[in-house]
Amino acid sequence: MNIYKDYENKSHDFKKHAVCKIGCAFCCTDAGRVDVTTLEALIIRSCVDRMPEPVRKRVRKKIVENKRDKENNKHVPCPFLKDDETCLIYDVRPFICRQLYSVRECKNQGPTLHKAAADLAKRTIKEIQLLDDTGYSGHISYILFLLDRAQFRKLYLSGGFNPDAIQGFGKTHALVINRFIS
Repeated sequence: MNIYKDYENKSHDFKKHAVCKIGCAFCCTDAGRVDVTTLEALIIRSCVDRMPEPVRKRVRKKIVENKRDKENNKHVPCPFLKDDETCLIYDVRPFICRQLYSVRECKNQGPTLHKAAADLAKRTIKEIQLLDDTGYSGHISYILFLLDRAQFRKLYLSGGFNPDAIQGFGKTHALVINRFIS
């Protein structure tokens, strides 16, 4: 997505001193929610659908478990985090993952980033939400759950918009309606 590239270009000077490296998974486990837009989840879902059957089955099971654990207020790592602490969907990871970095080791204090980069990330998230104006934003397993519902997926893919259809789920799962963001 060009929005991702634009963010990368604008944040390059901030990120060039990042200490993040392959196998560092603090942001995937401890830094907060792994939120996505419906559009990003659709791309992720398509990636999962192309995985070999045994991997696809394991991933779908992890997503269901992640949703259940999150609903039970358990601290949950990203369902796409592999055993070696790398990302199974790195090439199609959502913006929330792309924006995170730290200029010092995260353990015990969380990521440290520049305020200007954080502000740029907030503006970029709004851009993505506006691009996905018939969709929603929320925890990755909740949005993937919606996309697994044929009726929701059909409506979304047709450009339709009916928040009443998911109102109960949306409220209990803290989903945001993208077109109503400020």
